[in-house]
Amino acid sequence: MEAKYDVVVVGSGPGGATVARELSLKGQKVLILEIGGNPKLKGTFWQYLLYQCIPGKSLLFSNGLIGVVRGLITGGSSIFYYGTCFDVPYDMLRSYGVDIEEEVNELRRELPIGPLKDEIMGAKAKLIMKSAQELNYDWKKLDKFMYQDKWNPNQKFANFYYGDPEGVKWSAKMYVEEAVQAGATLVNGAYVQRVMIDNGQATGVEFKKRGRKHKAFAPKVIVAAGGIGSPVILRKSGIKEAGYDYFFDPLISVVGYVKDVKDENEIPMSAGMHMKEEGYVMTDMALPKMLNTVFAASALKFGKMLSHKKAVRIMVKAKDTLGGRLTNGGGVRKTLIREDKDKLMKGYRRAKEILKNAGAKGIYKTQYLAAHPGGTVKIGELVDADLKTKFNNLYVCDCSVIPEAWGLPPTLTILGLGKRLAKHLLSQGQQTGNRSERIAV
Repeated sequence: MEAKYDVVVVGSGPGGATVARELSLKGQKVLILEIGGNPKLKGTFWQYLLYQCIPGKSLLFSNGLIGVVRGLITGGSSIFYYGTCFDVPYDMLRSYGVDIEEEVNELRRELPIGPLKDEIMGAKAKLIMKSAQELNYDWKKLDKFMYQDKWNPNQKFANFYYGDPEGVKWSAKMYVEEAVQAGATLVNGAYVQRVMIDNGQATGVEFKKRGRKHKAFAPKVIVAAGGIGSPVILRKSGIKEAGYDYFFDPLISVVGYVKDVKDENEIPMSAGMHMKEEGYVMTDMALPKMLNTVFAASALKFGKMLSHKKAVRIMVKAKDTLGGRLTNGGGVRKTLIREDKDKLMKGYRRAKEILKNAGAKGIYKTQYLAAHPGGTVKIGELVDADLKTKFNNLYVCDCSVIPEAWGLPPTLTILGLGKRLAKHLLSQGQQTGNRSERIAV
């Protein structure tokens, strides 16, 4: 296949998908390179394992044995996220010269963002919220990325954890599909090796597909391979400083058992509260049967492995201190300092209080996990306010550019950054289209 492209986008998660969609809809010829596959979503445990839990690829372990998961699939980790929409840290971004309020307002008009209707919220989530409010906590419904009119209480897939074949939960895959419909080209199984640089300017990328080497040329390159993938590619492209002093939002879950609540198919993170001063967020976190079994086993609670119907769970996710490094192969080297562990323990004690008040027994906490690593290619250090690197025409757009930890799911923020970057690229006029090169795949 031979064609001319204006932009190469590496990665199809929220950042890459947004840039690809916005540029494609404006007539730009876009190539999307995705390391993962593009399967039809089935919403099964086995498909989830294949695309998010392969050790050394989508499931990584830090030197402190903290598991970090990422989705290697069209749509990235948004395929398996819980569809929760947290506010954007506007003040923090503005301090670095980045204002995305206009773009976020556009997204709120375009996307299905809002709290769950009462009839959609599960019995366990309602029980936890009621108990927290009785204890005078500011526990309330959270905004979700969901087409709630599509929701079916008899759905067969589990909690959106394993992907959503019904299209109730919004994911970046939907933006990719819009981009493709508008003329973009999606190549899956593309292992990007490096960005090609000529006289300080990006000219394209080198990648492998089925063991064969390819080169894709374009006058603009957007690296959006995630907080781990992007810095690895950038290091190989001459930005050796990428991949240091990052955050990865460590979390635990606190579990108890209630006899009278047996809802098995709840939407996780329906409600919660942000303890901003204490540095953590707490939400309900219902799990499907197989994952409940895995979590119970990992906590050595073997007698609870089959008690998922009665399990009532609260997630505690902390804002961790910047630190650590990535290896050249994408290995995670980071441990939790005492301050970060203390945040999680404060959350554990509050969660335990809430569960006890709800009538839960046998309460325990699980091992540490981590979610959405970022800050590996920070704004103000390795990219400027327009997300441009030290090389002309090379940009980065994903969680890696967020300059400070703030301990909340970043999807809406990344979408806003993607929209803003697309506007910036389009504002540069027609030079991109006039300098298109050829790709052979």
